[in-house]
Amino acid sequence: MANKEMYALGSQGSAIRELFAYGQAQAAKVGKENVFDFSIGNPTVPAPSCIRESIEHILATRESAAIHGYTAAAGDLAVRKGLADYMNKIYNAGVGANNFYMTCGAAASLTISLKAIVEDPDDEIIVVAPFFPEYTVFIANAGAKKVMLPPDTDHFQIKLDELEAAITPHTRALIVNSPNNPAGTVYSRETMEKVAAILKKKSAEIGHTIYLISDEPYREITYDGLEILYMPAIYPDTLVCYSYSKSLSLPGERIGYILVPDSVSDKDVYPAVCGAGRSMGFVCAPHLFQDVVLQCLGKTSDMSVYDANRKLLYNGLKDMGYDCVYPQGAFYLFVKSPEPDAKAFSAKAKALNLLIVPADSFGCPGYVRVSYCVEADMIRRSFAAFQKLIDQYK
Repeated sequence: MANKEMYALGSQGSAIRELFAYGQAQAAKVGKENVFDFSIGNPTVPAPSCIRESIEHILATRESAAIHGYTAAAGDLAVRKGLADYMNKIYNAGVGANNFYMTCGAAASLTISLKAIVEDPDDEIIVVAPFFPEYTVFIANAGAKKVMLPPDTDHFQIKLDELEAAITPHTRALIVNSPNNPAGTVYSRETMEKVAAILKKKSAEIGHTIYLISDEPYREITYDGLEILYMPAIYPDTLVCYSYSKSLSLPGERIGYILVPDSVSDKDVYPAVCGAGRSMGFVCAPHLFQDVVLQCLGKTSDMSVYDANRKLLYNGLKDMGYDCVYPQGAFYLFVKSPEPDAKAFSAKAKALNLLIVPADSFGCPGYVRVSYCVEADMIRRSFAAFQKLIDQYK
């Protein structure tokens, strides 16, 4: 018989991907121009020119085995050294090649990191609502329990008093995601220094390290000059999970890394990361794209497009009367549902071919996520549907 837990995961799917699949099917029926799909964080901004150039150069100058062959399980040494040099230049990180483990994107990075630090079925991982729904799956896969901090719907920041109260002797880690999916908020240095002080204090009280897992696929997508933080400099026991899906518009290529800095107090964590990757078959990340990202370090897609979309969508919906959180980063607009049941609101939007994701699975009922990594023209064309939707509540 099939594993019942895995059957449930496979048969239920995620609200995001179900809406995305519906949008593709509906576009085939009524025309793509008549479907306004804001469901998924699938970048429409083209990858920077260095991606094509580096691929063409690699294919033209290397033997097949040097392009498509295996690398070391943790990733190609030259790539990891290049990453270390880059992080040292930008953040004065003090890291080397052996602090990096190359992965198939942020999902793999998180899954591996959790597997590496969870030791007991009673171990707890704290998440801050709203959070990426797959955290629930990743934590369960690691054999731990999820502890959710309720959302701060006034500011969408971390409620520090509730964080401290949530920590128990079973706490193994706190996951933070800044810039945040789905709220678009960015945690300030002051906030993260206070979080670090709490984690340090509580680690001493309970007698073991509480790790900070910093989920950073949107690291470069911040607006209005906000500071990009290097989390290990604020809290030494930090594991950084990174992906190039958003910064280089490469979500389908599945490439990222885990950074375990030397500041992590338990020196067994990096070998445990390697072991967790081995146990789940996450070894030897795609060779070609390891080399591609090495040649594109410091480059990004055109982030000004997201900034323009942010302003266009936010201002358009605010003018109609929607209650929205002004994004500081990432490419999502978090909108309060005009009725308590965000799923019902999303269903009414769906009837207008307007695909927006109810935030119940993000741990924040009563809100919807609207992804604006789309064509600006689609945003403009969607306004008539958004107006029809809000008019139903007037």
